[in-house]
Amino acid sequence: MSEQPRRPRKPGKPYRRPQKDPVRILAFEALRAVDERDAYANLVLPPLLRKAREKEGPEKFDARDAALATELVYGTLRRQGTYDAIIADCVDRPLREVDPPVLDVLSLGVHQLLGTRIPSHAAVSASVELARVVLGDGRAKFVNAVLRKVARDDLDGWLERVAPPYDEDPEDHLAVVHSHPRWVVSALWDSLGGGRAGIEELLAADNERPEVTLVARPGRATLEELLGEEAAVPGRWSPYAVRLSEGGEPGAVEAVREGRAGVQDEGSQLVALALANAPLDGPDRRWLDGCAGPGGKAALLGALAAERGAFLLASEKQPHRAGLVARALDGNPGPYQVIAADGTRPAWRPGSFDRVLVDVPCTGLGALRRRPEARWRRRPEDLEGFAPLQRGLLRGALEAVRVGGVVAYATCSPHLAETRAVVTDALKQHPGTELLDARPLLPGVPDLGEGPDVQLWPHLHGTDAMYLALVRRTS
Repeated sequence: MSEQPRRPRKPGKPYRRPQKDPVRILAFEALRAVDERDAYANLVLPPLLRKAREKEGPEKFDARDAALATELVYGTLRRQGTYDAIIADCVDRPLREVDPPVLDVLSLGVHQLLGTRIPSHAAVSASVELARVVLGDGRAKFVNAVLRKVARDDLDGWLERVAPPYDEDPEDHLAVVHSHPRWVVSALWDSLGGGRAGIEELLAADNERPEVTLVARPGRATLEELLGEEAAVPGRWSPYAVRLSEGGEPGAVEAVREGRAGVQDEGSQLVALALANAPLDGPDRRWLDGCAGPGGKAALLGALAAERGAFLLASEKQPHRAGLVARALDGNPGPYQVIAADGTRPAWRPGSFDRVLVDVPCTGLGALRRRPEARWRRRPEDLEGFAPLQRGLLRGALEAVRVGGVVAYATCSPHLAETRAVVTDALKQHPGTELLDARPLLPGVPDLGEGPDVQLWPHLHGTDAMYLALVRRTS
């Protein structure tokens, strides 16, 4: 049998192994964890970065690598809605039919093209190499084709193409341009009270990287000590706040490592300070934090209580979160106790406390700068789940405080259903109560509205969108 002639090999480039880029691989792993496990980036990213720093050899991270990986993860998550609209315009199938890992690589690529100063050719090339490593050569070709389409225009040009005109559909226009779900845009707009400029500024602020803010816990650390750190400047509003400029690392601060200071948004500090300084009728000996986890406000309250010789009871329903509270309070200079208890079924007698804080669980719409993925997970129906709990916790707090004492109702959401609606219902059900004007208890803070409650805003105050109402028990 005669031997068949061999088919000549087609000319072409020799096979090249994909180049591993540890920064982009880490960013991809973080996005997959957020998508697959419903993890939060602020919990997933630090251990990944720590592990990368500990590696020896060419894959070991330096500070610039860590900064780029952080920007890629958070920037991609913040602008996910905008990038999805752009990618959808560049593919020939519904976005839901694109495999999630492929979509993550595409989103990382689009962010590098439209949201960073990385040159277009480098952004496309690096993204295709990432796709070859984590997806394979076949899907890398798809990534290459899509990103080359994206690279033909800048962000403004794409927004003009994919966002509906403002005059035709204001909410959908803002949702696409500023990368928020439409229902969130609507809710925030209602809370602000109307006007295009304000909502645009708020949505834009949600997409900015927040500063790291520290708190010097009274009696344990001083402002001067923290200001001695590199890249540290005073806070805007809280007398205990210090801001770290870009690149500042809280873990490098000795007082933070020792628990004498902590990472705490200035809005949260102001809530604790307002309760501590609210006028009382009668004694000031027993304080309660009824929703204390994970412990930031409890640690500040405990330090403030210690200065006056007052006792703090920190209660948290979930035992593992109660453990975090105990860790935050460890070393507090005054008397305190941490317990695992349900604030809607109090473990204490009615009228036992002079000051009570309930920072209730909520949708977290006020902290979208820090947890950008939360905007894509929350749904309008989530409000119905939180409503009974929020009302139950406020009701329990009003029963826990004595006549003449004060309750602070706080939440990290500006949604009216989680703020004024809850407080209004509580006042109707407890006629022996009155709202205090909280604004004088935030001295120097501008734009606090008509009162008597307070809503802080990222675009006005540089804080999370914390809400605060102070209620005095009168009978």
